[in-house]
Amino acid sequence: MNSLLNYKSAPADRKNAGPFDISEVSDVSPYVDFGAIRVPPRDSLTMKLEIEETSKRVLAVTLELAHSSLQLQAFAAPRNEGLWHEVREQISASISAQGGKLEARTGSLGPELLAQVPVNNQSGQPVSQKLMRFIGVDGPRWFLRGVVSGAALTDLAASAEVDDVFRSVVVVRGETPMPPKDLLELRIPGSSGFVKN
Repeated sequence: MNSLLNYKSAPADRKNAGPFDISEVSDVSPYVDFGAIRVPPRDSLTMKLEIEETSKRVLAVTLELAHSSLQLQAFAAPRNEGLWHEVREQISASISAQGGKLEARTGSLGPELLAQVPVNNQSGQPVSQKLMRFIGVDGPRWFLRGVVSGAALTDLAASAEVDDVFRSVVVVRGETPMPPKDLLELRIPGSSGFVKN
């Protein structure tokens, strides 16, 4: 792999400002526990799970804040290499193959993609476009990806709020050996939805 593609991509202040590794947080008791991803509750934040119909596997956590949404997924990563640069290239290739448009840019979290993805009708004809922003951060042995849609794409205050939510996430990698890019296990929170001390 090209050496430029495997260095870690993360804000310089990630350890202090997030997104965090579980080892960097002293108290996770108020966090909602989705397994590999933990999210601090906040007013007006709605949390939903995306579940695969056939396997009932939890694929992603989607956070809705006002008129914006943030889909979260965490993946296993090598200890000393990052994934975001390679994953961005794969996302770009996939969206381009669908006839979408892309803008590679640098945001508050580092490199990101702004994409216009075609939305097709039942016969496969494009009828509209969906605007999406792809963000990602490489952490210790994990990679956290976010897909932003809604008001945060055009409203600066909403965008800053979504970035703040993304930074507040705690990733629990676990010690189980996993191939890079494997989705870290997500689960439905317990009946209370809160982590027990």
